[in-house]
Formats: sequence, structure tokens, C-alpha cells
Amino acid sequence: MSKEMRELLNKINAKKAEIKALVADGKIEDATSAKEELKDLQKSFDILADLDDDDAQNAQQQAQQGTAQTAAGEKNGLAKQVKAFANAIKAAWKKTDISPEDKEILNAMSEGSDEDGGLTVPKDIKTKIKELRRSEDALETLVNVEHVTTNSGSRVIEREADQTPFDNVDEAAEFPDVSTPQFENVDYKIKKKGGILKVTQELLSDTAENIMNYLKKWIAKKAKATRNFMIIAKIKEICKGLEVTVTGLDNLKDIFNVMLDPAIALGAVVVTNQSGFNFLDKLKDEKGNYILQKDPTQATKKLLFGEYPVIKLSNKTLQNIDGKAPIICGDLKEAITIFDRETLTIDISNLAAGMWERDQTGIKVRERLDIQTVDADAVVMGLATVSTTGTDLNGDGVPDDINGDGEYNEKELNKLTKAQILALAKTKSYTMTKTEEDTKADIIAEFLTQQAG
Repeated sequence: MSKEMRELLNKINAKKAEIKALVADGKIEDATSAKEELKDLQKSFDILADLDDDDAQNAQQQAQQGTAQTAAGEKNGLAKQVKAFANAIKAAWKKTDISPEDKEILNAMSEGSDEDGGLTVPKDIKTKIKELRRSEDALETLVNVEHVTTNSGSRVIEREADQTPFDNVDEAAEFPDVSTPQFENVDYKIKKKGGILKVTQELLSDTAENIMNYLKKWIAKKAKATRNFMIIAKIKEICKGLEVTVTGLDNLKDIFNVMLDPAIALGAVVVTNQSGFNFLDKLKDEKGNYILQKDPTQATKKLLFGEYPVIKLSNKTLQNIDGKAPIICGDLKEAITIFDRETLTIDISNLAAGMWERDQTGIKVRERLDIQTVDADAVVMGLATVSTTGTDLNGDGVPDDINGDGEYNEKELNKLTKAQILALAKTKSYTMTKTEEDTKADIIAEFLTQQAG
């Protein structure tokens, strides 16, 4: 808005106030005359607004043309990077040389990459991987993520000082000192994370697009699992020995009303697993109304006390602790920071770990990141006692007899190892002839036969 428009707007608002005052005083003729003046002011404002819109539209059109040209160039460059990357994977598998053009593109991409070497994953693919890994159950979206360019370093974090008021100051007297912000160093040391994807020769002989789609989904899945594991481990570290027993509503109110600072509570969320969500979902107030309410902004989500978003993870991702469901409360962006180098590289080989014999090729993927506590007071972990049916032999927090019918189906048994199935059969006094030397399928088949008999 131009200076002239702002001045006119101030006059319009002042004239409106004048008219209201005249009407209140019963000066109707004066109010009518002032209203005509208001109309003239409004016409002048509208004319200037139209001119301003025309100027803005012309500027926008020019900007869009320039942006479109830039975007087209960038898109073409990214497409060449992806193609060169896929060709390099195929060349490594076939043990052939890549073209000079692809080599030039890859060399340019690898400038400034980390010391591990390997092929640098193109920016376009990294962006899509980032999008894929940020699904609903990705804890990365709840914490603070900071891009760093070095393998180690520190960040200065301001801690809130005590709220000390100003003191009385006599005339000509010196002013007293007041509390100053408290600062704390948070050190990070980047760690290497990675694994090997074993793929068949059939996949690598497929189109470049199919290879990239498969690779993106696999990396995204593993990267999400890695970040979830690191974040959960850090929360457990922060809250160790400070867990709050949750038996009902009052304990949850204590967490949000007393244990969390009001400034932290404003941005707080609740993270729990299936068992914890089931516990919360059954809580009622004194009038018999369920405490969890639908989030009006997200139909599939729920709010605790109508304020705090509830994020539900699987029991496999966030496991129960000694038969109790974790209920994590707080502002995780204030509590935890991930320091991410945002470097992603791969190496390819068909010679290691017996892959040549199986006609497989290994794609070794590396990324680098670290996770650190910033404010331990920003998160509280509650533990709710939950009832489970049957055993939990693999310790994933999920009852082995998932549906609680007292029997096991093939899907439930496939969760367990061969040793765990045999141990379970022993508790049920089944006569098993199969041993760990036999296949898992044969052991399951005999278990089901014994169960049916």
C-alpha cells in the first residue's frame, strides 16, 4: 500500500468515527454532510487501489516470466543429474564405463561431498526421499532439524532467564543489574548411518525411472526408521528416572498444568503408541464424555483436552516399557535438534557378502546426522499401565495373540522366530517334532496342527 493510500485510509477511519459521534449527539444533518465527504474519500481510495493493482499485476507478470525461465533451466539440470546417476548405477552393475557427459555431471555433483566418496545422490532425488520419509508416523516432523556443513560443531542456545521485575530507582541513583539471558552450548558430532540394499539383476536391468523409484522408497523407509529410533532413544534418555505414572486424567493434567512450562505447553503435542492411544481414547470426564476429541482441522486426528494433538505410532516403533505404554508430552522442537549434513551417497558392488553367488548387487547407502538435547524440561514421559492379552515373546510391545482369541494364526506366528514358536508350543504342552533345524513354515504348520487338535 502506497503512502497516499495509507493517508486516505486514516482519513476514512477518522471520518467514520466522526459520523458515529455526530449520530450519537443527535446531529443528523451534520452526520449526513460528513457521510458525503466519506463517499468522496472512499472514491479516491478506490481509484488509487485500482492503479496499485495494475502496477502489481504488471510486475507479477514480469516476475513470473523470469521465474518460469529459471525454473525450466533448473528442471532440465536436475533431470540430467538423475539420468546420470541412474546410468552410473547401471554402469557399476555391468562394470562398464559411463559416458564423458555423465561423468562430468557426477563430478560436479560430488564437489564438496563428504570423505566417504561414492556417488552423490542428486538434489531432486534427495528432495523426494525427504518428502517420502515425512509421513504421519515420522517423528522428524515434530523436532527441530538444522542443516550443518561440518562434521562437528556447536550451537549457542538461549535459555530463558528468571522473570525478575524492574526494581525501584531513586532520582539520580544508579540503576541495578537485572537478570541477563542464560546461554548454553549444544555440541554436535555427526555420525555415519547406513546399510546395504541387496537388489536382483532383474531390477537393475529395468528402466532408470523404475530403479530410482525403488531406491527412493527404500532409502526413505530406512531413513525414517533411523530418525524415529534416534528420537525415541533421546527422549528415553532425557526422561530416564523421571517418568510419571499415569492412571487417569489427573496425572495428565499435572503434566500439562504444572510440569511443563506454560510457554512449552502452548506448542505441546502428545506422542504415544497403539496401547497408549487406546488408554487415552477410553478416558472419560466426570460427565461420561470421552476426553479425546476430534481435531476440527484434521478429521482423522484427535486432541487431548481439546488442545494437544495426539500422534499415534505403532507398538513396534514405540514399544511399551515394562508393560506400560509411553505417553510423551511436550514441545519436541524445543527439546531436541537433529543436526543433518544432508549428504547422501551410495556405492555399488556385487562381490561382497556372497551377492555374486546369489546374482545380487549391493547398493551401500550412507547419510550423516546427529541428535542432541536442547531443553530437557520441554518433554515429559508418562507411563500408563495397559492390559495385554497373551504373551509378548519378541518384545515389540504387541501381544503375540493380536486379536485376543486365545489362538494363533499364521500371520501372528510369522512375527516370531523359530525358537519363539517352539517355546510358545512348550507353554501350551504341544508335542512338537520339528526343531530349529527345520524351516519356519514347517514349524508353523505343525504348531497350527497341534492347536487344531
